[in-house]
Amino acid sequence: MEWKISDGLTDYDAAVAFMEARVAAIAAGEAEECIWLVEHPALYTAGTSAKREDLTDPDRFPVHPSKRGGEYTYHGPGQRVVYVMLDVGKRGHDVRRFVKQLEAWVISALSEFNVQGEIRDGRVGVWVQRKDKPLTALGHPAEDKIAAIGIRLRKWISFHGISINVEPDLNHFTGIVPCGIRDHGVTSLVDLGLPVTMGDVDVALQKTFAEVFDGPDP
Repeated sequence: MEWKISDGLTDYDAAVAFMEARVAAIAAGEAEECIWLVEHPALYTAGTSAKREDLTDPDRFPVHPSKRGGEYTYHGPGQRVVYVMLDVGKRGHDVRRFVKQLEAWVISALSEFNVQGEIRDGRVGVWVQRKDKPLTALGHPAEDKIAAIGIRLRKWISFHGISINVEPDLNHFTGIVPCGIRDHGVTSLVDLGLPVTMGDVDVALQKTFAEVFDGPDP
C-alpha cells in the first residue's frame, strides 16, 4: 500500500481527479491501495445528503458538490484530510465494518495524544466530551466534533475518507451546519490545549493503521 503526504495546500478538484483515476486503477488491478494525506484551502463540500438550508453563508468559501456520503463539511488549512483508497472487496465486502474501522482508526490515532474520541448513535464522525464547558440544557456534558467521516465506494474501492481537526480556524465552520448537526460544536487538538502538529498526527495515523485494519474487528 502506498502512503502519500502532500505538502502545502492541495486543490480540491485536483484531489478528486486523482482519486477517481486511482480508484479505477485499483479496481483494474493496475495500482496498489493508497492513503493520501493532504490539506486543502478553505472550502465547503456538499455530500449526497446535504440540505441547502445548512449552508448558512454560501458566499464565504467555494462550495464543491461531492459524491461522498454525508452533508456539508469544511476543509481548510490546519485540518488533516485523509483520502482512503482501499479495496473493501478484498477486506470483507462489508461497508458497515469498514466505516467502523475508519472510526476506530481515528479514535486510536487520537488516543496517541491522550484524547478520548467517541462515537454517538445518529451522529456521524468522532466526538470528544468537553468537561471544561457548561452542561447542556438537558444536563449532559457538552460534546464537540473533532473528526468527520464520509466515503464513497466504486467497484468496492473506497475513496474520500476522513478529516481530523488539528489546528484549523474553527470560525470557518460557522458558514455551515457541520454534518447537519446544530446543537453541538466543533473542536481541534490545539483547541483542546494540545501542542500537536500535522506531522505528529501523520505519525499517529501511520502507527495505528495496521492495528485497526489488520487486527480484530473494532
